[in-house]
Amino acid sequence: MRENQSEFELTILMPCLNEEATVGKCIDTVKAYLDRHNLNGEILVADNGSTDKSVSVAREHGARVIHVPRPGYGRALRAGMKAARGSVIILADCDTTYDFNEMDRLYKPLIAGKYDVMIGDRFRGGIEKGAMPVIHIIGVKFLSLMGRVRYRTDVRDFHCGFRGITREALSNLRFHTTGMEFATEMIAEAVKKGLRIGQIPVSLKKCRDSRQSKLRTIRDGIRHLIYIMRGGSVI
Repeated sequence: MRENQSEFELTILMPCLNEEATVGKCIDTVKAYLDRHNLNGEILVADNGSTDKSVSVAREHGARVIHVPRPGYGRALRAGMKAARGSVIILADCDTTYDFNEMDRLYKPLIAGKYDVMIGDRFRGGIEKGAMPVIHIIGVKFLSLMGRVRYRTDVRDFHCGFRGITREALSNLRFHTTGMEFATEMIAEAVKKGLRIGQIPVSLKKCRDSRQSKLRTIRDGIRHLIYIMRGGSVI
């Protein structure tokens, strides 16, 4: 990571792959949040090879866009965090399933120096019916349990995509994963480096727009499990 020279108080980083129906709505919600709280922030979209109008929509709504042509959720977020210019970086999907009005819960403890990393907890915050398949809920709970045992942490929701980190803390972490297992790696690395990890309830809502889910439950679950069992040891 580059040196800790921040141009903004906050970066909201959204990985994006073919989300033309929702990315503009998410950007507008974030802009309203920044204006309401008088924050000097940037909205950064890490586009992971979209073939629809996601890039043009994101730019029209006022986001900065970087291109990450090689596929992978982890690749998109790693590139986005490297390009981020904020003292605090909030990560969130741009599919309207997370409520950006809840960002205070992530941002304030980080900017105040209380924590280095904040992780959302969808199970305590509430999952709207239809927002997540039952098999996915079961899988996340199982893998989160495995992660808690493996890394000796109390993080309840290892896979929540609504999370934050300070720029200073990020400079101490080294990431290697490229796919959905990045969510687990981020927590594993934070534990390894002794970072202070906070948790807050966040809600998960069903997307009302027509879109194709990027999650492959079995494949991605196996990648998480392999990382925990083989590649992600912090001992």
